[in-house]
Amino acid sequence: MGKKVTQKLTHEELLDFERKCKENGYRLVCGVDEAGRGPLAGPVVAACVVFDTDCEYPMADDSKKLSEKQREKLYDDVISSCKAWGVGISDCDVIDEINILQATFRAMRQAVAEAEKMLGSPIDAALVDHVHIPDLPSHINQISITHGDALSVSIGAASIIAKVTRDRMMVKYAEEYPGYGFEKHKGYGTKAHYAAIEAQGISPIHRRTFLKNILEKQ
Repeated sequence: MGKKVTQKLTHEELLDFERKCKENGYRLVCGVDEAGRGPLAGPVVAACVVFDTDCEYPMADDSKKLSEKQREKLYDDVISSCKAWGVGISDCDVIDEINILQATFRAMRQAVAEAEKMLGSPIDAALVDHVHIPDLPSHINQISITHGDALSVSIGAASIIAKVTRDRMMVKYAEEYPGYGFEKHKGYGTKAHYAAIEAQGISPIHRRTFLKNILEKQ
């Protein structure tokens, strides 16, 4: 499910999917998204956000369109206004063991479970950015939305939580593994990052399955 995104939607339009779910009898509706599928290093992080029907929804948007300062502000807004939220993390070892897609699904399931734990009751429906999460509990009705982070306030909020959580982790990793520039590129494959790998080798948080060509040369 999805519609072409040609311009920034209004607050009312961003609530369209959530409203339709609740009109169909789904009381607790969450948004699910991830951050960090593409980097060479660090974890993939997923988040799940549940808003109350009558809460003051933050104007959450696709985290990739926002500055770091805007994301940090929205992170606080989402946490303070949502009914429940959860985060799931799959580290580089998990990614190398079961592949990035399955690691992403695992993190998503963890995030939903954490949100349900905070709620103390089951989630009825999940709005998910682009994918269908396998092995999610059967009581949760999944709705996959292409470009969901730009179309749904709940998915947009989840994208903010996931991105900020992961970025903060990468800044801490930069202190533990200096010289790679993790605080700047957050593990993505920039020229500076590849140069650092060439100079220092692969760190413990690098995804070895993403760096097969480099490893074969060593």
